[in-house]
Amino acid sequence: MSSKTPAPPGSPPGAFIARRKLCYSLVSALCVLLPLAMLVSAGLGALRLSPGEVARILLGKLSGRAELLDGIGGGAVAVVFELRLPRIVCAAFTGAALSAAGVIFQAVLQNPLADPYTLGISTGAAFGASLAIFLNMTFAVSLPPPLSALAFAGLTLAAVLAIANRGSGLAAANLIMAGIITSAILQAGVSFIKTASGENVGAIVFWLMGSLSGRSWADALLLAPVTGAAIALAIAFSRDLNLLSLGNRGAESLGVDVKRARLLYLLLGAAVTACSVSVCGIIGFVGLVVPHLLRFSASSDNRLLLPLSALSGALLLLLADDAVRLLGTGEIPVGVLTTLLGGPFFIYIFIRRRGAARE
Repeated sequence: MSSKTPAPPGSPPGAFIARRKLCYSLVSALCVLLPLAMLVSAGLGALRLSPGEVARILLGKLSGRAELLDGIGGGAVAVVFELRLPRIVCAAFTGAALSAAGVIFQAVLQNPLADPYTLGISTGAAFGASLAIFLNMTFAVSLPPPLSALAFAGLTLAAVLAIANRGSGLAAANLIMAGIITSAILQAGVSFIKTASGENVGAIVFWLMGSLSGRSWADALLLAPVTGAAIALAIAFSRDLNLLSLGNRGAESLGVDVKRARLLYLLLGAAVTACSVSVCGIIGFVGLVVPHLLRFSASSDNRLLLPLSALSGALLLLLADDAVRLLGTGEIPVGVLTTLLGGPFFIYIFIRRRGAARE
């Protein structure tokens, strides 16, 4: 995010500078708030610990300095480091992945209502995980659902690209239609697997609703490098993402290889979506609401919007997961909460904006 970022065409220079400063301030604030929220979250639950104690546990385990753990029980160390922290890290990276993917797909598909699940990648991951769960329970095999979900997500993207290429190339309309067709077929496959599962259907349904419960460091180590690398690459080439929003002719006239740039961003968006869905299931509305809201309230410049959306999505999903952990005796899947809250909120924003446009 260079301080010499030019104003978008037609944007008053003063308004652009003010929005850029606002985005920088928000990014700086979120860089402080997110780690603090993670420390506080790790201390919440039946066993309460202060952020200082959580920090000591984290530093002690990572550095191997046992003296930092003096005065903290072994049970507390295990609960924080082995149970809570992996879940918190997964929540943060999943929120960042879905929000960044939302920015990417909304720009590439030139549709502000696109989200990480528009191309059917999530349905492919859902089919893969459902198939693995079904085979594990029915035939006593040991097929890890995350790996199966990741594999089928990749196959789904390949199918969508192949179908879209049979038309007039990777145009936004072709990609959306190919995604709808592929998603419908895979959704039928998921329904068939659920029907064939009989009494064991509950495990599949719970996974499909999206949950961070029981996540481990292995899950976090799958999410963190892929999400971090993909978001870093997306930010590095975000100028091309801005130009893709102008349409094929506009982008080509400014020197962008549209097909290559679109394919790169489709791969980046699909990678982070596939990883998050394979680990946590389908968590709705984060990738739609966060970029959409920030685009109209902060900046439409993807060089600013990408890091801001990633940090905001990470904080949002972390807080949502804290809520489902702490509210009630039975844990609600976090995907249910994000959809219940995100759906009505998005309707409110949509109606308010349409009303403002008429005025």
